[in-house]
Amino acid sequence: MRKIYFTICLMLIAASGSAQWIAQTSGTIYGLGSVYFTDANTGYAVGCAGTILKTINGGTNWTGQTSGTTELLWSVYFTNANTGYAVGDGGTILKTINSGTYWSAQSSGTTYSLLSVYFTDANTGYAVGWIGTIRKTSNAGTNWTAQTSGTTSDLETVYFINASTGYVVGDDGIILKTVNGGTSWSVLTSGTTDHLYSVYFTDANTGYVVGYNGTILKTSDGGTSWIAQTSGTSNDLNSVYFTDANTGYAVGWYGTIKKTINGGANWTAQTSGTTDGLWSVYFTDANTGYAVGGNTLGVILKTTNGGNSIEENQLTESAISIYPNPAREKINIVIASETKQSHLEIYDMQGQLVKQIPNPQSPVEIDVSALAKGIYLVKVKTENGIINKKLIIQ
Repeated sequence: MRKIYFTICLMLIAASGSAQWIAQTSGTIYGLGSVYFTDANTGYAVGCAGTILKTINGGTNWTGQTSGTTELLWSVYFTNANTGYAVGDGGTILKTINSGTYWSAQSSGTTYSLLSVYFTDANTGYAVGWIGTIRKTSNAGTNWTAQTSGTTSDLETVYFINASTGYVVGDDGIILKTVNGGTSWSVLTSGTTDHLYSVYFTDANTGYVVGYNGTILKTSDGGTSWIAQTSGTSNDLNSVYFTDANTGYAVGWYGTIKKTINGGANWTAQTSGTTDGLWSVYFTDANTGYAVGGNTLGVILKTTNGGNSIEENQLTESAISIYPNPAREKINIVIASETKQSHLEIYDMQGQLVKQIPNPQSPVEIDVSALAKGIYLVKVKTENGIINKKLIIQ
């Protein structure tokens, strides 16, 4: 499990950030395990020795908060701008109702370490951890009751897609699912015995799990089946986050950051600027994201361009060509080789997606005979940025 890599909390000596992911000044000497933002400017990071940091200016400055504990904090989650929770070792659950000015200890009813916390509304939340522990509150943390997980494997992350349906992943390839708000949990077939560390769903059916040895799994049927993806790394992946249906990030050991722009079909490496472990990733919009970590170092990284390099963003319309244009029945799109992997989308003037092709092989022929006459936008998302071009259907 992840804990064996994150038990020594030492001084921050972070490597310098790249032009894509830039190292922030955290002001702490301790490693960080989780990051969460309540809006574009206000965010929190938690970690070793009860560390809780807060920023109110998008990560430019981070200030320490008084947590009242020295336990390692693994996860942080806010239900609104004022109310948040942090969980950690020894069954620790902390709550704030004033944006972190004061944190009070909650009674979790367990001494097992809690590794993840998630709320589905202001009152209903879940915390998971060691030895199959699942705790639920229905009154905003006043009481936490045990749920039957059906496993003794350590549980690493909990994630809900709505009030009823949620997932938990953990060691030994365990994936659990509930469809009744945690009253019962069923074991899904993951197809692996590798430790699984993080789960994220982009809609009711499509989800991703990451874990040990570069494991990435994807489901397109709500967890009934999971298909292994090619991550291109053997480093452990500790956290996964998607900004839309196609664009996602996974971070992990040795400063690993992987990005997909085609729903997991391909994952490419980004330059993090550190060789330390990254434990959590969170995006506030399509371009602005944060990654935190540190097995022996405290690290906060930020990107404002989706992790792309400056050179990669210097793409022009000449990187793709469309012919014929105007068109009536079929078009051909040629994508320049330097754009690497891509995802093609066509939108009408109302902003509605009318066609999409993941990872098109250039040149690609597209039937547009069913489209109404008018002006459309062809958008090609690539590892090097986004290219837009006008298409006329006549």
